[in-house]
Amino acid sequence: MKNKDIVNLPDQDLIEKVKDEKAALNKMTLNHAISPVENPSKIRLNRRNIARMVTEVSKRKNTSNK
Repeated sequence: MKNKDIVNLPDQDLIEKVKDEKAALNKMTLNHAISPVENPSKIRLNRRNIARMVTEVSKRKNTSNK
């Protein structure tokens, strides 16, 4: 997911997307521990997307408090 797509999401949708992506990452890492994932770089990509979304959520909270 591109950063401009993340910025355009409404607050509630962004929070829900973070929860969904964290669950998907958890499932993916557990599956990878049992049997290797075909493309392990997807785990890194998913982790980075979550970090982008969490950063946007915290940025929005900080700007709304001012």
